[in-house]
Amino acid sequence: MILSCSEARKMMIIWSLWLIFSNTILVVIASHSEHLCLPDQRDALWEFTNEFYVDSNVPNFEKMTEKWRNNTDCCSWDGVSCDPKTGKIVELYLETSSLNGILPDSIGNLKYLSRLGCHTCNLHGEIPSSLGNLSYLADLDLAENHFTSEGPNLQLVLPKLRSLISIYLGYNQFKVDLGRNQFSGPLEIGNISSPSKLQTLFLNDNHFNGPIPESLSKLVELESLDLSFWNKGRDIVDLREIPKRLCALFELQALDLSNNNFSGSIPRCFENFNTTLKVLHLQNNSLSGVFPEESISLGLRSLDVGHNQLSGELPKSLINCTYLEFLNVEGNRINDTFPFGVSLLPHLQVLVLRSNEFHGPVSHPRDSFSFPNLRIFDISDNRFSGVLPSDYFVGWNAVSSVVEVEDYRYGIVVAGGIRRYYYSSVVLTNKGLKMELVGSVFKMYKTIDVSRNRFEGDIPESIGLLKELIVLNMSNNAFTGCIPQSLTNLTNLQSLDLSQNRLSGEIPPQLGKLTFLERMNFSYNMLDGPIPQGTQIQSQNSSSFAENPGLCGAPLEDTCGGGGEEEATKEEQDEEKEEKEQVFSWIAAAIAYVPGVVCGLTIAYILTS
Repeated sequence: MILSCSEARKMMIIWSLWLIFSNTILVVIASHSEHLCLPDQRDALWEFTNEFYVDSNVPNFEKMTEKWRNNTDCCSWDGVSCDPKTGKIVELYLETSSLNGILPDSIGNLKYLSRLGCHTCNLHGEIPSSLGNLSYLADLDLAENHFTSEGPNLQLVLPKLRSLISIYLGYNQFKVDLGRNQFSGPLEIGNISSPSKLQTLFLNDNHFNGPIPESLSKLVELESLDLSFWNKGRDIVDLREIPKRLCALFELQALDLSNNNFSGSIPRCFENFNTTLKVLHLQNNSLSGVFPEESISLGLRSLDVGHNQLSGELPKSLINCTYLEFLNVEGNRINDTFPFGVSLLPHLQVLVLRSNEFHGPVSHPRDSFSFPNLRIFDISDNRFSGVLPSDYFVGWNAVSSVVEVEDYRYGIVVAGGIRRYYYSSVVLTNKGLKMELVGSVFKMYKTIDVSRNRFEGDIPESIGLLKELIVLNMSNNAFTGCIPQSLTNLTNLQSLDLSQNRLSGEIPPQLGKLTFLERMNFSYNMLDGPIPQGTQIQSQNSSSFAENPGLCGAPLEDTCGGGGEEEATKEEQDEEKEEKEQVFSWIAAAIAYVPGVVCGLTIAYILTS
């Protein structure tokens, strides 16, 4: 189509106007994008950062702020996030940036911050009171710095920061507050006029004294509370000082009061948590009385009340905790029979009943049971008795084959979807040494310890099914019969203790071929025969085979007698006989020689005469 000059001119004008309009729109959009950060916000951020000394030897912060100098829009700066509608700075993350200095008062000018992260920033000094001006702050992480002096007290952090959900100030050098520091004196929460949004509170590893404040009960959205090692000085703090209103924290998922000197009984209101409470750690205290049924939350995954003074029976309601993975009640005075019901818990992986007053059989005469996911079974140092059936270990699948499991840790989701972990731990004996297993180390260990009880009869032949077993301790019982040949199937075994029993017969020769078996003990039995040859066995101390009158061979000094001594005696008799025959031969020759000489002389005399 051919346009006239006038029409072509009109089209050019329209096209030019469209271009001008489009460019204007783009400029407006670009201008808005370029200046998303409000000037007062940019200035406040510059004032904040200019107060720090940047160490030239630690260039992290220089690299981070290089873009800050070259771009006027602070919302595009590294570590900075703005509200896309208002342009206000709402997030500031400066982790590992080596700010080198005190946290300046000007932080309070960034009053719209909802998240502030200065984890490992080489900060020191006191935390400024202006931090309390950040009324929108929900997530505060100042952990692993060098804060000293009085630091932030909870009267500042909690009452003023009404929007606070998560706070992490651990691994500093505070003298008053929060986890893994050197805080001392009574804990002061202060007045909280309105419900707090705080979800996570770690006050562990400090030197607090006095009662746990009742005002903790006002933290109604609290999900994780860690008061372990509350008082490293071990001053007595009665657990009954814990306010009953603490049990009104219905959102609580983890409660750790371990490693203190709390006394009294376990509060009977923990069942109020219903299915929310996943972790209940009360170990290493001085708790007494009966373990109440009301203390069991159905959602428990990890329950540790070890090393207290609890008595009576285990709560029967434990069989309703279908998610339970870790159960440790060691070192108490619990007087009960074996809890057969726990074998019905489909996820149970660790069962520790050690050092109590449990008694009776551990096998049911009618019904067979198994622990399909059990990896650690420690019932040592009790008064269990009876015979273990030959099929006792059938169905212990997690110890029979390679089963991949996660660490023994329990995630609690807190602010911003961040997952914080609680680790279960237990002390076990391996190769004669006590060791504490924590977290991922659990993956490596599959152990059975039934030592120091009153078991009798044969060691079950089904023990040979547990091919992934690392530690087996059946010492200090009254087991009889022979050592089962099936033990030679345990090719991953590192420690074997069968001492202090009434075992007889020979040690299976194939045990000498278990290359991982570093420690073994067969002492104080009635074993006989030669000790198997093999590098691992020969490297053992002779005490591992002591007090077995019939055993012989290295590493014992007694050489094996039997056929060897008889052969030696026969050789000696043959040599003696040969010597006697030689003597007789010489005598006979002598006897024959004399008459021969006489006869010869006589004949010679006759012939010559």
